[in-house]
Amino acid sequence: MESPVEILRKYWGYQNFRPLQEDIIHSVLKGQDTMALLPTGGGKSLCYQVPAMVNEGLCLVVSPLISLMEDQVAQLIQQKISALSIHSGQSRREIDILLDNCIYGKVKFLYVSPERLKTDLFLARAQKMNINLLAVDEAHCIAKWGYDFRPPYLEIAAFKKSLDQSFPTLALTATATTSVVQEIVENLELDDPRIFQKSFRRDNLVYVVRKTEDKQGKLKEILTKTQGTAIVYTGTRKKTTEIAGWLNKQGIGSGYYHGGLSYRLRGEKQKEWMTDKTRVMVATNAFGMGINKSDVRAIVHFDTPAEPESYYQEAGRAGRDGERSFAVVLYDQADMEDHHYKVEVSHPDPEKLRKYYQALANYFQLAVGSGYMETYPIDIGDFCNQFELPVSEAYHVLKQLDRLGFIQLNEGFLQPSRLHIRVDKKALYEFQIANAVFDPLIKTVLRLYGGELFTGFLKINEEEIARFGNMEKKALIQQLRAIEQQNILIYQAQIEGPNLTWVLPRMDPKELEIDEKWLQMRKESEIHRLKIMTEYLEKEEGCREIVLLKYFGEEAEPCGHCDLCIERKKHINEDLSQAYKDQILMHIAEKPMAVEVLMDLLQPEEKEIFLSLVREMVDKGILEYDKAWRLHKGR
Repeated sequence: MESPVEILRKYWGYQNFRPLQEDIIHSVLKGQDTMALLPTGGGKSLCYQVPAMVNEGLCLVVSPLISLMEDQVAQLIQQKISALSIHSGQSRREIDILLDNCIYGKVKFLYVSPERLKTDLFLARAQKMNINLLAVDEAHCIAKWGYDFRPPYLEIAAFKKSLDQSFPTLALTATATTSVVQEIVENLELDDPRIFQKSFRRDNLVYVVRKTEDKQGKLKEILTKTQGTAIVYTGTRKKTTEIAGWLNKQGIGSGYYHGGLSYRLRGEKQKEWMTDKTRVMVATNAFGMGINKSDVRAIVHFDTPAEPESYYQEAGRAGRDGERSFAVVLYDQADMEDHHYKVEVSHPDPEKLRKYYQALANYFQLAVGSGYMETYPIDIGDFCNQFELPVSEAYHVLKQLDRLGFIQLNEGFLQPSRLHIRVDKKALYEFQIANAVFDPLIKTVLRLYGGELFTGFLKINEEEIARFGNMEKKALIQQLRAIEQQNILIYQAQIEGPNLTWVLPRMDPKELEIDEKWLQMRKESEIHRLKIMTEYLEKEEGCREIVLLKYFGEEAEPCGHCDLCIERKKHINEDLSQAYKDQILMHIAEKPMAVEVLMDLLQPEEKEIFLSLVREMVDKGILEYDKAWRLHKGR
């Protein structure tokens, strides 16, 4: 059995763990329920990946975002570690095969959305898996009053109880207040958990707020003065393209990124920024999750964030290498007024929720009781046109239905094309002999993707197959469809764009259980978070970082390097310099003195300020040195 450090070095190439990682890993290896609060970029994933590699069996990872799951799976596979994910967009047949691989194969990591845990299919197969660890990523999603509540997270504890196995749970999050931490412990039913928390303080991160009506001009000034890569966050997709275009005209190389771009384009833009071909990425909050770039020197929020949690996460993407970096918010009063308006429109009344729910059921032509865990593509514009609904309102209502746990809305979704050969090798060979026209294509596919096509669904690239097999893509797809009709294989073409999953079977809108009291309390909770952000933005003295730390339940001294602390130091230094100046002139008026004598006499608390002032006074001719290097008043 390899040790955690040996596994870290073998698979990830790091020589040592970061602070707290090793403690968390050892707690998990002892079989202890554990909770880890590590800031963005703190290396949370290694805290479950390493112990899972130490022990026999499979690590089950619950994660809320498909994009995060896919990124993690891709990274593990690149490191020659077997990993799979199960999420919306996959057929029942594909999920069936993936679960079999987790039982009978050598899969080490299975990533799954919380909605999948309670399905009969998953529950039955999980009983047969050798699970060594349950990792709950983004664990704050279990908190009813938290900023990113996902109702299916509340089912995780019951799922674990239903299994006749014993294994620890590791809850992970980057942002949790003290009350949210308590909710995580209670709702996950963690047994006497060890809680590891790294300070939310970032000593190398300079928090800055700039009140301005000329945001573009101030943005240019900041990016001109700050060297290195940067991310500029905006509130809308339209602004990403507008601001990136304007920055390029100013000579600042910029790209843009948002959830509405195709998967290919998003990948290209991300790669250009990661490889420093593009210096600045202008993006919505769709950009950043899973991005591991350590040398980001500045995060600029062109539009103010609505809550401390998302701001802390996004700002924390700067300076992960420990070097001095900046988190800047460009702010004007209208920003917060806009947020308060959004709070109102994003909390529709129960009747409106029922109206949209019925419209969705009609749009997808679902009968009562049907649709459970089925996923459908959705064009929100088309949906609104069909039912004469305002697009500006529809998005907020659908998100509220999502938060209530009736549906799951996935924006910017991509499911690459997948292929599975459903017969054994002997039957496939016989098919090739009997159907010579398909033989070249089958041989090409097997050469490119190998025997794993027989055991599971593999992602394929039609362009690559067509190029390798010297055929047109259109003809290739026609042949795949024809072979599929013979029950030889299953071909699932790429799906891209927003989709919607029915988390619960379709109900009569009148039967929807909508807790109005809970909705009102969530609204009040959002207003409270806006109040904290307003306090952070409008603070004129003290320390800006302390506002964030206090919100997360951490007591701290002033950071000394945010814009308010720097301004305070500047004023203190100015007052102190004037006092030193008066004392120096008073004493040398009596007789010339060496600097060392003056220092012994005055005993300045800030020696650097004192010496800097002496140099400045000499440079300006206020003081002069005589031949014995004693100071006297200048002429």
